[in-house]
Amino acid sequence: MGFGVEILFLLMLGLVLLGPKRLHTMLVDVIHAKAEFDRASRGIKSQLMAEVNNSEIQEDSKTT
Repeated sequence: MGFGVEILFLLMLGLVLLGPKRLHTMLVDVIHAKAEFDRASRGIKSQLMAEVNNSEIQEDSKTT
C-alpha cells in the first residue's frame, strides 16, 4: 500500500467515524499543531547553531 493510499484510507475512515464537520475541525487542529511543532523545532535548531558558533569563536580566540 502506498503512502497516498494510506492517507486516503485514513481520511475516509475519519469521515465515516467523525463526520465531515468534526473531521474538518480535527484536521485544522492537527495542521495547527504541526505548524507549532515546526516553529519550535526551528527555534531550537537556531539556538543550537548559535551556541555551536559561539563555542567555536571562543575556542578560536583561545588558540590565538
